[in-house]
Amino acid sequence: MKLSTRSQYGLRIMLNLGLHADGKPLQLSEIAARERISEKYLGQIIMPLRASGLVNSVRGSQGGYFLSRPAREITVLQVVEAIEGEISIVDTAGDTGTQRGSITDQPASVAATGRVWRKVSDCIRETLGAFTIEDLLEYYSKDAAVFDFSI
Repeated sequence: MKLSTRSQYGLRIMLNLGLHADGKPLQLSEIAARERISEKYLGQIIMPLRASGLVNSVRGSQGGYFLSRPAREITVLQVVEAIEGEISIVDTAGDTGTQRGSITDQPASVAATGRVWRKVSDCIRETLGAFTIEDLLEYYSKDAAVFDFSI
């Protein structure tokens, strides 16, 4: 399974909004310039983040976007699933015995392999759910300090 660049950029949007959690909305053009990503593309990514309630917006010339709640309350899993949909490494309808008919109509191999794929998907979800935007902010601070060349 490979997540799209939309998830990667979505996390970068959320990180930028977390960095500017001073109550002032951050404009998408500022994020686009800082991250060197097309503003139009970021506009497509921010829509599901807003629709899922992770981000709020303010209209107008001084408007922009901001996190809807504290960074410690927003998980990476929530961000990824807002953008990508529910995480599953395989089409669960095709390999878990939930297709037409009862599970007894399916070969035992479908149920057996379905358990493995569900477990792997659960592990991915658990791992992504363990990280918050606040964790990303801490990593950012540590990584930014590595490149601080001030005297």
